[in-house]
Parts: sequence; structure tokens; C-alpha cells
Amino acid sequence: MEDKLLEKIESPQDIKNLSVKELENLSDEIRQEIVSVVSKNGGHLSPNLGVVELTVALHKVFDSPKDKIVFDVGHQCYAHKMLTGRYKQMDTLRKEGGLSGFPSHLENPNDAFGAGHSSTSISAAYGLQCANILNDDDSYVVAVIGDGALSGGLAFEGLNNAGRSKKNFIVVLNDNKMSISKNVGSMARYLTSIRVNPSYLNTKSKVERFLTKIPVIGKGLLGFFRGLKNFIKRRVFKSRTIFEDMGFYYYGPFDGHNIGELISALNAAKRKKGPVLIHAVTTKGKGYEFAEKNPKGFHGTAPFDVDTGLTNGGSKSYSDVFGETLCQIAEKDEKICAITAAMQLGTGLSSFAQKYKSRFFDVGIAEEHAVTFGCGLAMGGMIPVFAVYSTFLQRSYDQIIHDASIQKLHIILAIDRAGIVGEDGKTHQGLFDTSFLNNIPNVTILCPSYFDELRFMLKNAIYNESEIVAVRYPRGRELYKPKNFLIKDSKYVFFGDEKSDILIITYGRLFSFACECMERLEKQGISACILKLNTVKPIDSGAVIRAKDFKYCFFFEEGISCGGIGEHFLCKLIENDFTGKYTLTAIDDQYVEQSTVASALKKYKLDTDGMEEVILKKIKCDGELCGKEKT
Repeated sequence: MEDKLLEKIESPQDIKNLSVKELENLSDEIRQEIVSVVSKNGGHLSPNLGVVELTVALHKVFDSPKDKIVFDVGHQCYAHKMLTGRYKQMDTLRKEGGLSGFPSHLENPNDAFGAGHSSTSISAAYGLQCANILNDDDSYVVAVIGDGALSGGLAFEGLNNAGRSKKNFIVVLNDNKMSISKNVGSMARYLTSIRVNPSYLNTKSKVERFLTKIPVIGKGLLGFFRGLKNFIKRRVFKSRTIFEDMGFYYYGPFDGHNIGELISALNAAKRKKGPVLIHAVTTKGKGYEFAEKNPKGFHGTAPFDVDTGLTNGGSKSYSDVFGETLCQIAEKDEKICAITAAMQLGTGLSSFAQKYKSRFFDVGIAEEHAVTFGCGLAMGGMIPVFAVYSTFLQRSYDQIIHDASIQKLHIILAIDRAGIVGEDGKTHQGLFDTSFLNNIPNVTILCPSYFDELRFMLKNAIYNESEIVAVRYPRGRELYKPKNFLIKDSKYVFFGDEKSDILIITYGRLFSFACECMERLEKQGISACILKLNTVKPIDSGAVIRAKDFKYCFFFEEGISCGGIGEHFLCKLIENDFTGKYTLTAIDDQYVEQSTVASALKKYKLDTDGMEEVILKKIKCDGELCGKEKT
């Protein structure tokens, strides 16, 4: 059996001498490897399959890492990782201690700029190019961005600055979803192929130089012919592209799966002086039937069966319950509006989008706009519910303060993927929302531990609270619930022996681990009580007053410790003359790397084992039995 081409690729230099046919075969091998790895590890399948040939062409034309290729997010970087010496590590993708699912400069110098959130590539790449100019470095910088990422305002800020600068700069638009330019067809392709042909470019330059040398009328003739060219172009292409209006030379659209055509276009871009945008049209999910038919479903996927395309469906998730509940509320209340930032499926809003089309707003990858847009809806008398992953809400910090909080507007933030999320790693962990929201006035934060709590908290957020209300819930399904625990519509709940010395304080899904921990302690003759905070901001004074009488308070928080709820609760205790001992277990001034959720919770002592260990270590150090009742 003939050896795989991919087996021989240890750096981008190894593809420089391959023919176009060999590069096509290499692309097929890369595509097979992507399907194989993602089927086992999960990850972003459809977008990575669509960009294989484009990535191969980029590495054929440019010399990474000297030339910088900046990929937007990580939805396009798997083929790039294979071509830059990481093919043999691909089975570790998204695993603990393995390759990141996103570009990471700390992982490999060929990853020119790290990215976990969308729309950053143009700004970052333009910064790199300006640094090159300042350092007298003539290497190239290329930004690779998807058409979906162009819905983010940061992408246009980058285009605006790069386009008006007139500096040499290349942007590659990977268009795999929507038609950005109308000039698609045989005539457009023919004219584009002429424009990027070296002989055309050389002839054009010679003619321009010749005309400028003609005395008196030379410049006039040059202006006339340029005007004539632009007139013909406008008549054929119907209109200039937005990229040309922003100062870019526009080449395209090209077949993003035709390596030969892409190589010609990229080489032409290298020769062109000034900012250039190459428009490549690709097929999301290319080469894997199930992903081509369902590109959204396979955008980010759990492990699946390659032959059937089926994943382990699993049980109902918090996202599902949120979507169902919001639909039920919207059926009776025409003021309810749902907003998403290009995450309709992920946030459970697909049914809402179908049933209430006029009240559903997908604003694209534009979280800042989503919040301010929601504020406009609220000012107009509607009730906006913005469903967003915790990690993406970070981008809206300014808007939450200025547009929502200061104006005391009633908007609901349905914060999905709160807490540790797992294999997507440090860029996607939902660890900061409680900390930064905790410091903003006019914000209420509700944290359900179970589905039923999510249902009534969402209703409370809409009808019984005012101003900004955040309802935050984790990824996945609900966890262990003791048989004798009754869900109550209250701001806090004490569960267990209130006469004991030990109080475990927590919120969200960690309550399940706290219950298991309490049961373990009881088997060892150690009584304990749990304070479950349903409303973590503001903290109810009644909860603090009752908590201050415990000898030991152990606060467990699935979030960043600095500025979090645990720190705030301690301040409230001290204000109320707490004399006991307080232990806070949270994420301390660091990012959580990729791993399974279970592994991360265990590492940071936030699961059942960790809680038990923290409590026993503390009380044993103090020589306490902690089994006696309070007097």
C-alpha cells in the first residue's frame, strides 16, 4: 500500500514541491483525517472540512511561520495544524494535555495569533503587518475569515482601518454560507481570472506608466481609461463590492476547492501593492455527506458514528428546557422577544424561531449589538431575552453597563454554558460572568440547579424582577437530586442539619455535589448543612444572618474567585460579625485548560470528592469531630 502523503508532511515546506494533483490527493487525506478525529473527539467538523483546499493553497504559496497566517476562531484550523507538524498529535485534539481545538501561539509558532472568539483575525493580522513594516520585515500577513464572522462589527473595524491605510495586506474571505457579492457566474469568473493573471497585471502597469509619460494629455487619458474600465466593470458586475468601497482590491469569487485557481489568486495578491481581499466560495462540510446535508448540525459536534452520522443523543439539556419554557411563555405573551448571536441551535431557540418568527432576532456574531438592540426593544415596551453562552457575553460588558444598567432597562440574559464547559478549553469556559455581573448595579443573578428551577426562574426574571436579570445555567443535563429535597421558589434554601457546625454554601449545579458530600459526611458521623443560593446577586440578608452562626462555612464556586459570589458572601458575613472560619474554593486567578467537565471539576475540588477532601482537611486540622449538636 502506498504511503500517505500526509505521513510525510512535517512542516509547510514539505508541500512546496508537490504538484496540484498531489495537493488534491493530500486534501483528500486531510479531510478523511478530520472526519476520523472529530468522530472520536468531537469538535468543529463542517467548517474545517470546507477550508481544506484553501489551507493547502495558503501553505503552498506562503512560508509559515515567517509569513503569518491568522485564522479567525478555530473553526478553520484543523488542516492548518496537520500541515504544521501536528498531524501525529491529532488524536489528542481537544483532549486534556493535547492539541487545542483553536489556534494557539503557545502551542505552535505557526499559529500566528490565538483566537477562540470570532471576528478578530483582520484586526490582529493588520496589527502584525504594521509591526512588520515598523521592523523593516517584508514577510506577508494573511487574515483568513469566514463570511459568518463578517457579521461581527470588529471585522468591519479591521477592514475599515486596513483598507484606508493603503498598506500591503491580504484578507482571504472563506465564504461558506451566504452570498456576499452578487457577481457570481461564468462572466465574473472569467473577468476575475483575467484580473489576477500575471500578464494582465504587468501589461496594465506598463500601459499606466506609458500614458503618464505622454505630455499634457497623458494623465487625462489615464483617468479616462480608468473610468472606462470602472464603468464596464460596474455594468458587468452590477455594483462595486463593499470591500472595494473600503479600499481593498477585490479578487473573486473563486472556487474554494480548486487548488490551482486558489494558488494563482494568492500569488497575484502577493504581487499587488496595497490591501487585497480574495473571495473564495467553499462548501461547508465538503466531502462528508452528512455534514454537507446538515452543516449547522455538524458545525460543532459531539463524537459521532462515521457511517451513520449519528451522535449519542443523550438526555434533555438545560438549553432544551430553556427553549421549551420560553416558547410556552411567548405563546401567552406577545411582548416576549428572543435574541441570539448566531447560536440559534446551541441555545435551544430553534422552535422559538419557527413559531414566533417576527419576535425572533438572530443578529449574527455581534454580541455587543445584541445587548444594545435588546435595550432598544425594552425601551419600546417589549421584553427581550438574549440567549448567549457565558464566554460570548464577555464581549458585551460595556453595553450591559452603559445601555442597560445605567438606563435601568428590563432585559433578560439567559446565560448558557455557565461554569466549566470542557473540551473547548480556556477560551470558552463560562467562569467570568458572575464576577463581572456582580460588580454592575441594577443586576439580579439567578442560578437554577435543576430544570424545574430554570422554568420558574425564567418566569420570575420576566415578570417578577425588573431591570437586568441574568439566569445562568450549565451545559448539559441536570445532576443528582436527593429524594427529600423539595424545590422552592425562594431566594435561598437551607438543606440538612441547621444545628451542625458545618455549612456548605454553593449555587447552580454544584448543589448536587454538595448533597452527595453531605451524605458522605453523615456516614462518617459528621453532620452538615447546605445553603443553596438561588439568587446570588443580590445576596439575601436573611441567608447571611442565618449563616453567620455556623462555626465553619465552606463556599464552593464554579467561577473565578476574584470578585465572585464567594468573596462577596464573606464580606457580608464579616459585616454581620461572623466569628467562624471561612473557606472559599473557586478558580483562583487562572484559566481552565481543556479537559472533560468531570476532570476539571475534580482538579479544582468542586466535585463530591473535592468537597469532602476540603472539609475533612479543615476540620481535622482543627481537631474537631463536628458531630455534636449546637448548644
